[in-house]
Parts: sequence; structure tokens; C-alpha cells
Amino acid sequence: MEDRIEELRERREEALKGGGEERIERQHEKGKMTARERIDYFLDDGTFTEFDQFRTHRNHKFGMEEKQVYGDGVVTGYGEVDGRKVFVFAHDFTVFGGSLGEVFAEKVTKVMDKATQVGAPVVGLNDSAGARIQEGVDALGGYAEIFRRNQEASGVVPQISAIMGPCAGGAVYSPAMTDFTFMVKDTSHMFITGPDVVKTVTGEEVSFEELGGAVTHASTSGVAHFAEESEEDALDDIRRLLSYLPQNNVEDPPRVEPWDDPERADESLNSVVPDQPRKPYDMHDVLESVVDEGSFFEVQSEFAKNLVVGFARMDGRSVGVLANQPRVNAGTLDIEASEKGARFIRTCDAFNVPVLTFVDVPGFMPGTDQEHNGIIRHGAKLLYAYCEASVPLLTVITRKAYGGAYDVMASSHVGADVNYAWPTAEIAVMGPEGAVDILYSDELEEADDVEARRQELIDEYREEFANPYTAADRGYIDDVIEPPETRERLISDLEMLQGKREQTPQKKHGNIPI
Repeated sequence: MEDRIEELRERREEALKGGGEERIERQHEKGKMTARERIDYFLDDGTFTEFDQFRTHRNHKFGMEEKQVYGDGVVTGYGEVDGRKVFVFAHDFTVFGGSLGEVFAEKVTKVMDKATQVGAPVVGLNDSAGARIQEGVDALGGYAEIFRRNQEASGVVPQISAIMGPCAGGAVYSPAMTDFTFMVKDTSHMFITGPDVVKTVTGEEVSFEELGGAVTHASTSGVAHFAEESEEDALDDIRRLLSYLPQNNVEDPPRVEPWDDPERADESLNSVVPDQPRKPYDMHDVLESVVDEGSFFEVQSEFAKNLVVGFARMDGRSVGVLANQPRVNAGTLDIEASEKGARFIRTCDAFNVPVLTFVDVPGFMPGTDQEHNGIIRHGAKLLYAYCEASVPLLTVITRKAYGGAYDVMASSHVGADVNYAWPTAEIAVMGPEGAVDILYSDELEEADDVEARRQELIDEYREEFANPYTAADRGYIDDVIEPPETRERLISDLEMLQGKREQTPQKKHGNIPI
């Protein structure tokens, strides 16, 4: 027995070395941690249980039979984050460049299956050269098996991807199918085809960073939800993100011990919306004053900045937040903002996170570029997401809510449970200026002083129609409230809506306008 135990210890020690000290050192020189270092940093101390530590590849071609390494390039298992179970897999770049083969894929799909079966999040730490060429179609089949698990787990358990090195070709589609993607600046890249292929096919010269770096995907493509300064920052923020999410789709998000007064009334909200209708303000100031102090965790902060989305807490409860941002394009909805909002709403709805919406929207972005690229179809995604959502929906109109954008942004007509307006709210088919130009065109043509008369009519229209009281009279707005009341009212409503249940027609699934 002692000999067998000694053999076991030796094998374990060998498995922990990965591709060897030289390759580990190269990984460190690139500013990257190893797979095991990432897992150790991410999980609570001493909680990691590893699966399949001694597995090796079954390929006996191209000299691979002489290159057997325990683990086959990926470390898999489970542990805890803040005392809650999480499944994890981490590509080991020191072993065959982290390339995926048949056994590698089997290890990953096993941990994904286990996560779905027990109802716990799965986190993938990606650092891979892609498919293992020596294994041919077996490697491609392995990717497809992972993709299928991504789809099966979607909406069942949270799936989070961290890109911590190269991720190219077919390998990018698994992270793209997960709920959230983190990237690390300077060391991580994602693209379908690399710069060399791009140059060969199109003649375009582009760097790795410009083509598929963290900043590019966080700000331009929207593929990445977070672009982090370091691997440690990425892992820290994944831990924070998990704190807002339930373990699975049948549980509620965890409620933490409240630290902020639920009756706190911030008087600065009375002056945050400018008197001038066209003057911008920062919606972050509103959010920070309403949610629990320091709890707002923004998602996709660099993409489609005209819409702010993120998680926060209200009296310790997890909520999702969407808000138009008047500082960027006046808060108008465009293609990118619509997709960003729709995706976030559906994520919250899948995992039982109530949604708070703060509205200051003059409409959808006009222009041939938007129309030709499908603003109708993409805008419908946001509308569809709100209509489909069954979680509590609470809406606050702070200023403008014009035209179809009023309907789309969680109005009572599309299913919002609670709708409030501040006294500064303007709810109308269009802005006073446009309405006056259409309604009084003949009168203005005959006026002695066109601009003076136009301004008079604009002021009259704003006073009579562009206010929240007509909508309140119709019952479309539940109440017009003073801004400092907002926090207390929303917390009370969230408590009231905790037991919300909706019966929807039985169907296989809806057909969202993708």
C-alpha cells in the first residue's frame, strides 16, 4: 500500500507541473498566470476539487504518442466563491498551447454537464491556441460538443467566460454563447481570423490588439462585457458578478445584509434634471443616489454608452438596472443600445433578477445608416425582451419619454408592474418643437414674428401635453413622485412584487427578431 500511495503522490506532483517549469516561466514572462494559479486565485482557499487529473490524449499520430501530459491541457473541477458552489475549467497554455483535443473536450463537457445537473454556475478561463491540429476532426467535434452544452445550459445556470490569452477561429463561439465575457487588456485576443489572414484576403493591415483586443471588443464590437487591466482584476470582478446572480434559474438571487437606509432620501435628486429640456446630465448620478450605496456594478460600460446597464442592490436585494444616458446622443436608442438592453433584460429575466428602468429618451436614432442597418429589427429586440420578461419590472421616467421609445422603455403597456414619473417628466408622441411645427404649420406661415409665435406655442404645448399628469390621469403612470422619494418607493414595491407569478401561453419558444 505504501508503494501505491507514493506512486499516487508522484503522479499528482507531475500533474501539477503542467508543461514544465520552462513553459510556466514563459507564461509568467507574458504577464499571465498558469491555469492552476488562476483557479487558486479565483476560488475560496482550499475549496477546489479537481476532476480527471490523470487523463491523457489518445492520439498516436504525428509523434503525439511520445507527448503524454497529465490533464491534457485543461484543469477542471469545482470549488466555492464566497461559500457558493462554482464549476470551473481553465485552459493550460503550458501544455500543447492549451489546444483542444478529444480528451480535453471530454473534460470540459463533463464539468459543464455536472454544473447543469447540480444547478451551479460554470466559469471558463480561456487561454488556448485553438483546435489541436494533430487530432483533426476529433478536435472539431470536441468544440461542437462544448457548443451544444453552452446552449443546453443557457438560461439554466450562469455561464461566464474569461479570455486570458488567444482565442481564435471556432474557439470564440463558446465564449460568445455564454452570459458574460471578460477580457484582459494587452494579453487577450478574440477573432475569427487573425491579422495575417485578414491581410491576405482583404489587403488590410491590422494589429492583434486593433482586430480583437479587449478594448476593441469592449467598446466597438460589444463582444466583451468587461475589459480588465489585469487577470486579477478580471477574476475579482467575476466573483463580484456572481454575487448578484442566483445559482440557477429556479433560485432567487442572494440577498445580502443591508447596509444602507431603505428610507434614505437624497435631496440632490431634486436638482439633477436641468430646467433646460435639452441640457444633458449624467444618469449615473441618479442611479448612485437611488440604489444601495456603492452597489452599482456596470456591465458593458464602454459599449453603446447611450444606454447604461448593470447590477445593483436595493435594501440588499439584487436588481438589474437599465437607464438612458442623456450625456451620450441625448439618450436616444440606436441599434447597439437596443441589442445591449435586450440582451441584459433577457439575462436578468432568465435568472430571476428584477429590472429597474430609468427613462429619459427622446426617441430612436434617425438616419439612413440606422434604417439601412435594421434599426426596426434591432429596436424590436428591446421591445420583445421587455414584453417577454416575467420578473418584476419597475420604471421611473425622469424627463423625456417620446414616441415609440416611451412604449419600448418598460411602459405599463408592455408589462411593467410599477410606473412612476418625476414632475420633470415629458410624455408625448414627440417633442414640443416637432409637434408645434406639424400642428401649427399654417399658423406659423402667417405669423408676423414666426420665432416668437413658435416659442409661445412650444411653451403652451409643453405645459398642456408634455407633462406626466395626462398619463397619470389615464392610469399609465401609477404616481408622480418627488425625486427623493424614488428609493423608498422602489424598495417597497420590490418587496410587494417578490411573489409575482405570470401565466403565459404554452409554446416551444418565442421567435425574437434576431
